[in-house]
Amino acid sequence: MANARDIIKRPVITERSTDLMAEKKYTFEVDTRANKNQIKSAVEEIFGVQVDKVNTMNYKGKFRRFGRYTGYKSNRKKAIVQLTPDSKELDFFEGV
Repeated sequence: MANARDIIKRPVITERSTDLMAEKKYTFEVDTRANKNQIKSAVEEIFGVQVDKVNTMNYKGKFRRFGRYTGYKSNRKKAIVQLTPDSKELDFFEGV
């Protein structure tokens, strides 16, 4: 898992996460096997910013059924990354 793009899957854009952007906290969906140090170095490499703190949350896959077929959705991991006060802000909506 050496590639930073394999660790950071996608940004999570919700109402709560956009409110956290004012405090320089950004939310990402990350690989379930990644630890906080790997997430920190991946964000710094991709976006060119300094990371202050990383908080992670693990979500267990929910039970779903579709007609007579049953199963579980995949597990996922979410990371909230706080940037240092002197680093630049990330802009996800540049081309919109």
